[in-house]
Formats: sequence, structure tokens, C-alpha cells
Amino acid sequence: MSVSTIEIKVRGYHVDLYGHVNNARYLEFIEEARWAFAEDTLDLAAWQEKGIGFSIVNITINYRKPAFMGDVLKIRTKLAKLGNASGTIRHEIFLKGTDSLVLDADVTFVMVDAQTGKAIPIKGEIRGMFERLAGLAS
Repeated sequence: MSVSTIEIKVRGYHVDLYGHVNNARYLEFIEEARWAFAEDTLDLAAWQEKGIGFSIVNITINYRKPAFMGDVLKIRTKLAKLGNASGTIRHEIFLKGTDSLVLDADVTFVMVDAQTGKAIPIKGEIRGMFERLAGLAS
């Protein structure tokens, strides 16, 4: 199973009036983590050449505890689920050096035909690649 990990230090512009990371910033943090995961595991240029892209269709976030300016967050990202037409990427954010879970999120995506923008099934070569990432391949 392929897991990508990045770290983000909480800066002053990440926090809100209450001094903790603003909820909307977590969307940016997990997007940064997804890009790192994609860069680590996929040949994005090859997918572009094939006319295939990704589209996010749902994000479920569970805020577990606040993070504050100066905290260093460790974000783990992995492909958690693969269906016929969609997949789910799992993000977990911890305070660095602890098991203290700040947030977990499931991001559901579909594969799309870049010309039509319509969802396409996850099959063949694409499915095999995702199964290897998720540790599902035999």
C-alpha cells in the first residue's frame, strides 16, 4: 500500500479569530497532501496525454481537535477504497511527533474524460494501477 506523508507548519495566516486553524484551511492542507500523493505515485503528464483526469465529487471531514499557530502537522494520505466508478482517498492529520489526531477526511473522486468532462469507469490499466496503490493487487 502506498502512503504519502507531508508536513505543514501552521502559520499566522492559517488561524482564525479564535487562534486555531480555520476549517477552510484544512481543505487546502489536504489538497496539498493529495498533490504530493499524486506526484509520488502517478505520472500525471501521461494521464493528461491520455485525456484522463480526476474530479472530486465529495469530501467528508471530521474535525477531531484544534491545531494552533506554530504546530507542525503531519498529513498521511492513501487510497482507501476503489469502486467501479469512484475511489476514496483517506487523509489523516496528526500533530507531529504524537498520535494526536487533529482531522480525518475522505475525499471521493471519479475519473473523467478530459474532453467531455464525464465520468468514466475505473477499469483495465487504470484499475490495475489503483489496485497496486491500495495494496489490493494480487
